[in-house]
Amino acid sequence: MREIVLDTETTGFDPESGDRIVEIGCLELYNHMPTGKTYHQYINPERGMPDEAFGVHGIGPDLLLTPRAAAAGEVTLRDKPVFKAVGQAFLDFIGDAKLVIHNASFDMKFLNAELKWTGLPAIPWEQATDTLAIARKKFPGAPASLDALCRRFSIDNSSRTLHGALLDSEILAEVYLELIGGRQPDLVLAPDRGSSSTDGNGGAWRPQPRPTPLPSPVSEKEAAAHDAFVEKLGDGALWKTLR
Repeated sequence: MREIVLDTETTGFDPESGDRIVEIGCLELYNHMPTGKTYHQYINPERGMPDEAFGVHGIGPDLLLTPRAAAAGEVTLRDKPVFKAVGQAFLDFIGDAKLVIHNASFDMKFLNAELKWTGLPAIPWEQATDTLAIARKKFPGAPASLDALCRRFSIDNSSRTLHGALLDSEILAEVYLELIGGRQPDLVLAPDRGSSSTDGNGGAWRPQPRPTPLPSPVSEKEAAAHDAFVEKLGDGALWKTLR
């Protein structure tokens, strides 16, 4: 089962008011395990960067009301491709995989707005799985932000001083695996793609008897005491019919 953990960064909250995507980060999972494949793209939003949005993600100092050069670790956007130039490559990467997104309605409305504006097909809403909804259902009344879930599951997010799409996707992948029950929620023993858990002939691994049975944990003295107890129960004792 292929899944894509996805996050975006934007210039604001509403694409219908002119806000745009400035970063997309994706991480591929196969059978709930990271494959190492990622998609990451900064995007020129073709508009200015509000101070409030810049304060969240630190992307696009060259698009601020008072533009400036990028400081160490900051990313400029005027030199990046527009969404129309990268939209198809993004769709090719995600394919028809399930999309794992925290607060999916936010990212989906932006992605589908950008796709519509460039004449590309929209992503079906049912393709997205919302980890925010999963967390709220699993822990009703508890904080369900990504940072709060990291604290709950003891996931290290110390490098997350600012929001970043790819970093947030990597962190969300760990949170998602915890939300669904850990890295192997189904305890599957059948072979996976890339797994070595087979019998050497391509078949699923199965447990085998020990070459040398383990010694009984019952001592001779304990066994003798048990036998004496059973004798006192008479010929109709259940233990005698089971031995």
